[in-house]
Amino acid sequence: MNSSKISLFSKGILLIVSALFFGSLFFPMWRIELEAPQYPEGLVLQLHANKIGGDVDVINGLNHYIGMKTLHTEDFPEFQILPYIVGFFGLFALAMFFIAKRKGVIILLGSFLLFGVLAGVDFYRWNYEYGHNLDPNAAIVVPGMAYQPPLIGYKQLLNFGAYSIPDIGGWMLVTAGLLLFFIVVKEINLLKKLKKQNGTATLFLLLSLTFFSCTNDKAVPIKLNVDNCDFCGMSIADGKFAAEVITEKGRAYKFDDISCMMNYCKENSTSKMGAYFVNDFAQDNILISTNTAFFLSGGAIQSPMRGGIIAFSKEADAKEMATKLKAEPITWEAILSK
Repeated sequence: MNSSKISLFSKGILLIVSALFFGSLFFPMWRIELEAPQYPEGLVLQLHANKIGGDVDVINGLNHYIGMKTLHTEDFPEFQILPYIVGFFGLFALAMFFIAKRKGVIILLGSFLLFGVLAGVDFYRWNYEYGHNLDPNAAIVVPGMAYQPPLIGYKQLLNFGAYSIPDIGGWMLVTAGLLLFFIVVKEINLLKKLKKQNGTATLFLLLSLTFFSCTNDKAVPIKLNVDNCDFCGMSIADGKFAAEVITEKGRAYKFDDISCMMNYCKENSTSKMGAYFVNDFAQDNILISTNTAFFLSGGAIQSPMRGGIIAFSKEADAKEMATKLKAEPITWEAILSK
């Protein structure tokens, strides 16, 4: 048996990889979602292999006000060559099904990874150019403000939240890359080699790097007397009562009272919330996770919107303040169920 040949099982996976490459050409590969109060249903910019789709006309109208160039498919040479590049990878994978050479699969994986890096660099350059090269005579000019969307993940742009992530076609390409990686690992017996070197953990590290999460689970600092409550609209002025929620997409919503945060979440139950934070009453404008906080309710607590709930990072501080304010302990679960 020729050791340079791949197994029948790996050949079957190559057929799937080839189908994923060709199939991705029929779906949008990337999407940038824009959310703002005046567009409750959101706007979507979809990047296909050969064109720009989605709410292009509406977004171009908005871009005109801030001095950004309008978006047109014909302005991007990438849309002329990208279908051929993806098609080439599809044909390459199909050819490897018949040739079945291990070295060829390694070359395919390496070239696809290189393409991914170059595509990421080009996408960043594209975003940077459109976000920074603004018309100085635009209707809305904010000194020092740039409107570069994130390469991936979430970013706040004035009153718009921009969320950048692969679309169906992009996820198909990601899956194709993962399957190619699996074939290479299997065919060169990487698992056995790592076990011999007691390096299994290294493989798990490599695999973990192939996945990513766009969820931001870190609190965004609240700017007192600058940020407004996203529920009641009042200025957030007291650094002992404020709260914040981070959605799964990474957008931060800020509130002047824990009750405002809870009311907002109830009214927006369709939105997926990722993490909740509250101010530590014993400190000044320090946000702590609700998962580790100790809460008090009622008594003489006077929060800005009469929510009557405060939080502490230390249980001893909560017990001491409970006596002073004649307040009762309450769990986060009980607050959520109100």
